[in-house]
Amino acid sequence: MSNDLIAKSAMDRRMAEIITPVMEDMGYELVRVRLMSGKATTLQVMADKPGGGIEVDDCAEISTAISAVLDVEDPILDAYTLEVSSPGIDRPLTRLKDFEEFEGYEAKLETAELIDGRRRFKGVLAGVEDNEVLINVEEGTIGLQFDWLSDAKLVLTDDLIKEMLRQRKAAGTLNEDAFDEIETEGSPEED
Repeated sequence: MSNDLIAKSAMDRRMAEIITPVMEDMGYELVRVRLMSGKATTLQVMADKPGGGIEVDDCAEISTAISAVLDVEDPILDAYTLEVSSPGIDRPLTRLKDFEEFEGYEAKLETAELIDGRRRFKGVLAGVEDNEVLINVEEGTIGLQFDWLSDAKLVLTDDLIKEMLRQRKAAGTLNEDAFDEIETEGSPEED
């Protein structure tokens, strides 16, 4: 079974099929889509620009375009809220190219099945070889097939924050105020 971290469920994949062409035409990339059903139904769309640096205005533009298409296609039966967001600093890694792009940064990976008796791997990303994601864990460098992954995200570290700030400064999109909002979740000892 091929695993797609961008869209997990059949419904998510259907949503991805509808919204990906719209976003790509506008020059954006779909990072992840999730239809969350609880008391209320929310369609969460995570978007980025090639090379990063997506802004609030971009998200609003994407939201307007996606809403128009979804009104026509109408795949969601319940009333729902559309949320378009940027990936954030401790972003999910959903595409093979993400693992190349963030080589050298710390990440947490989870596999659907047990690999050598474990499902969780935390370490430094060491690039991609064929269809394998390489990660340096305590025991050394291991390769995990991209298809095995059920979840992957960057770990919020000082290095990562510095790199994101550097990218934003380079792109001329740095809004110092936005970084006052960062809160780290959980403690380092969570696993």
